Amino acid sequence: MIVDSLPNAAKYYSLHPSFKKAFDYVNQNDISTLEEGAFEIDENLKVIVIVGEGATKEESIKGFECHDKNIDIQISIKGPEIFAWKPREKCVSPNGDYNDERDVRFFYDKPDMYFELQEKQFAILFPEDVHAAMIGEGALKKIVIKVKI
Repeated sequence: MIVDSLPNAAKYYSLHPSFKKAFDYVNQNDISTLEEGAFEIDENLKVIVIVGEGATKEESIKGFECHDKNIDIQISIKGPEIFAWKPREKCVSPNGDYNDERDVRFFYDKPDMYFELQEKQFAILFPEDVHAAMIGEGALKKIVIKVKI
């Protein structure tokens, strides 16, 4: 997992061939005006704009998840937003089977830690990062960029 601010995104371009294009999209658009919904930038990058009310920690960790085929770049547009996190190798209680179509695996395990993203901060969550998001109070808005591995 990586947590940083958008002005520092270039430091991470070398970690994946699609990271530069993902952050170029963010830098070339007024992300605060993006409409809720999902669309593709290209075959390796999908953008999901999420708008919703913040949830409690207890509500959010019902969706404690990780992915096998995608890296998440999650960017806070309106926050703050709190995330739950735990390394996948420490998760021992699966909540159902892996869903290949949605590329998601859920766990009953409790998080090891929580962290907070302020506006224009991001988290890069790799397949080994089990996470739950949208924890907070009031209206939240974020972008999730799905990066194919």
